[in-house]
Amino acid sequence: MTTLILLAAFGVALLLFLIVVVRLQAFVALLLVSLVVAVLGGVAPGEVADVIREGMGGTLGYIAIVVGLGAMFGEILQVSGGAELVASTLLRRAGEARAPWALALTGLVVAIPVFFDVALILLLPLVYSLGRRTGRSLLYYALPLAAGIAVAHSFIPPTPGPVAVAALIGADLGWVILFGFLAGVPATILGGIVFGRYIAGRIHLEVPDFVEAADAERKPTEKLPGFGLVVALIAVPLVLILLNTALDVWLPEDAGLRAWAGFIGHPFTALLLALLLAFYFLGTRQGYTRDEIQRIATKALEPVGMIILMTGAGGVFGKVLVATGIGEALAGMMAATHLPLVLLAFLISVLVRVSQGSATVAMVTAAGLVAPIIAAGTYSAPMLGAVTIAIAAGATVLSHVNDSGFWLVSRFLGLSTEQALRSWTVLETILGLVGFAVVLGLSFFL
Repeated sequence: MTTLILLAAFGVALLLFLIVVVRLQAFVALLLVSLVVAVLGGVAPGEVADVIREGMGGTLGYIAIVVGLGAMFGEILQVSGGAELVASTLLRRAGEARAPWALALTGLVVAIPVFFDVALILLLPLVYSLGRRTGRSLLYYALPLAAGIAVAHSFIPPTPGPVAVAALIGADLGWVILFGFLAGVPATILGGIVFGRYIAGRIHLEVPDFVEAADAERKPTEKLPGFGLVVALIAVPLVLILLNTALDVWLPEDAGLRAWAGFIGHPFTALLLALLLAFYFLGTRQGYTRDEIQRIATKALEPVGMIILMTGAGGVFGKVLVATGIGEALAGMMAATHLPLVLLAFLISVLVRVSQGSATVAMVTAAGLVAPIIAAGTYSAPMLGAVTIAIAAGATVLSHVNDSGFWLVSRFLGLSTEQALRSWTVLETILGLVGFAVVLGLSFFL
């Protein structure tokens, strides 16, 4: 057992070395480490390719569909002006005094279907406008917005991170969504609202001189979808998936309604239905032609290719750990340490996150290491949902100079490196720690 544990440690160390020092692309590094660990772990050379194929195929059969549909939904929401509409409506109804709360809610809602960087760039003009009008530090408005976006991006499907982890460890997305909200809302309040107000009083940030160009895809028309319609479209997949999870718990296995709920509330069906509705209401009804809608949908798939491949490589790594027996050794080690699974998953994710920066790599690596432990034990569906959020929380903390998100935020807010460390890094750490504390507390009742 000791040899296998050391082999697992070597594999993680080699992965970090290849990504951090050698600067090898993360997807290639994961595959290379999987090959090395498989050979050193005793997998017959002729069987290594089969292990890789099974690990990749078993993971991508789920993740590719969910992430692909989610990406297209987010793109049509952005291009149609629906995301901006939600933001401006919430801000107008809340009023200037409650603007930080409105911005936090806006970030949380809009970033569920829209990627982090897209949501940030799309909504920052609201922050600039408020900063100019009130004279307050930009951080007073920017951090609540960034907190909501970051929480949605890390904790709430169908964003790729939690979907990837759920696919790798076999978690039900309904529980992940529920725990994502339960952990994300207090994290957003404490990090974005409370800490945002505190740090804004110590770092006065003026609006940057540059002005972002408007999205090139936006049609030159004042016609926008209705606020209620946009919110309803975002809610459709979340409600259907959550309803399926609830009925799965409440109804007997032979109930006909449960079978239909499982069909309609499956992430594949729920997201496909939401996407088709979005194509019609945000596309056709807004004056877009079929060719334009097709171009928007195709464009949405371009940035998700690497995310899908990365997740597949994480599945390969997890499969190798099982094939070599490392998974059983890790399960035995965890039993000996008496550490809760939620805590172990969080710590692994934190280690990888701090070492190499990428939240996606941290999530995929942690899920790959935890998956064999889960397979060797008996864990409830709610517990797997909690583990998913614990991994996401660990991959959120301590964003610093090796994280692309750190530089994205500092660039668009005009922060110096020292100011970004005092504001953005602390914010991300608060989000991760609060989210983890919530699911750790819940795990004792699951």
